[in-house]
Amino acid sequence: MKARLLTLILSSTSLLVSAQAWAQRNEPVQVIPPVQVDNPAMVELGKKLFFEPRLSRSGFISCNSCHNLSMGGTDNIKTSIGDRWQEGPINSPTVLNSSLNVAQFWDGRAADLREQAGGPIANPKEMAFTHELALEFLSSVPEYKAEFKQVFGTPSIGIDQVTEAIAAFEETLVTPDARFDLWLKGDDKAITDQELAGYQLFKTSGCVACHNGPNLGGSSFQKMGLIEPYVTDNPAEGRVAVTGKDADRFNFKVPTLRNVELTYPYFHDGAVDTLGEAVDIMGRLQLGKKFSAEENAQIVAFLKTLTGKQPEIVLPILPASRDDTPRPVPFGS
Repeated sequence: MKARLLTLILSSTSLLVSAQAWAQRNEPVQVIPPVQVDNPAMVELGKKLFFEPRLSRSGFISCNSCHNLSMGGTDNIKTSIGDRWQEGPINSPTVLNSSLNVAQFWDGRAADLREQAGGPIANPKEMAFTHELALEFLSSVPEYKAEFKQVFGTPSIGIDQVTEAIAAFEETLVTPDARFDLWLKGDDKAITDQELAGYQLFKTSGCVACHNGPNLGGSSFQKMGLIEPYVTDNPAEGRVAVTGKDADRFNFKVPTLRNVELTYPYFHDGAVDTLGEAVDIMGRLQLGKKFSAEENAQIVAFLKTLTGKQPEIVLPILPASRDDTPRPVPFGS
C-alpha cells in the first residue's frame, strides 16, 4: 500500500512539474485559444448570411466566395473576382483567426469584424449591392425574419444586426491545435528538428518582431520594403489611405502566419505564389538578410507547423426566395 501511495505521489509530482514546464515555455508566440460560443443562434444566423449569395447584386457572390472556408479562408488567387468579373484591388486576407487582428483589411480601415462585414456588400467592385437592398431581400423571406426576431428580439432587420451576426460566426473560425501549438504546450515531439531550427532562425533573424502573439501577426502595421523598396504595380498605398499621414505610406497590417501554407498567394498584391519565395523576399526587404537554401527550407518547414485544425462547417440550407423577393441582376447595368 505504501509503495502504491509513493508511486501515486511521484506520478502526481511528475505531472505537476510537467504542467509547470508547459506553463513556463515562454515564447513570443502563444497558443491559439479554442472558440467559445455564447450565442449559438446568432452564430447559426451569421453562418447563413456568410454563405448567402443573395446579399450580392448578382445573387452569385457571398462572403465565402473570397474567404473560402475550404481553402484556408481565402480564394487562393492574386486579387479577388467581384461583381461582373471585376478584378479586386488587393489580395483577400484569410478570415481564419481574423478576430485576433488589431483591425480588419490590409489598411485597417475597419476597427473590427462587425465594421468589416458591411463593406463588401456595398462595394461596387465586390458584392455591388446596397445595404438597403440587402435588408429588403432579408425582410422578404419569412424564415430570415423569424431568425432575426429570435436572435435580436425584434421583427425589423437592420444592417447592424446583419453585420453583428456575420461577425459572431466569423469569431468562431479559429484554428487551434496546430503542431506548433502542441509544441508550445510542452510536446517536444510535435515538431521535427528541422522545424524547430526554423523557429529558432525565425526568432533570431527578427521575423518575430512583427509576427508574434497568438496570430503570429495582425497586431501592428509595418512598412512593406523597410530595407529595400518593394516593387509592385499594385496601386494600394496602405495605412495612409486611412490616416492621411505620409509616414503611413506603404504601411500594411502585418498578415497572420497561421495556416500560411494554405493562404497563398502572398503579400497585399498577391504577387508571390510560394512560401520559399516569400521567405526570401521578406528576409531581404524587411531584415536585410539573405537566407541560404537550407535556412529558407527550415523556416518554411516551421511555417507549415502553423496549420491548425480547420473549422468543421455544416453547410447551411438557405431559405427560398418569395414572390416579392428582389431578383438578382447578374449581367445588367
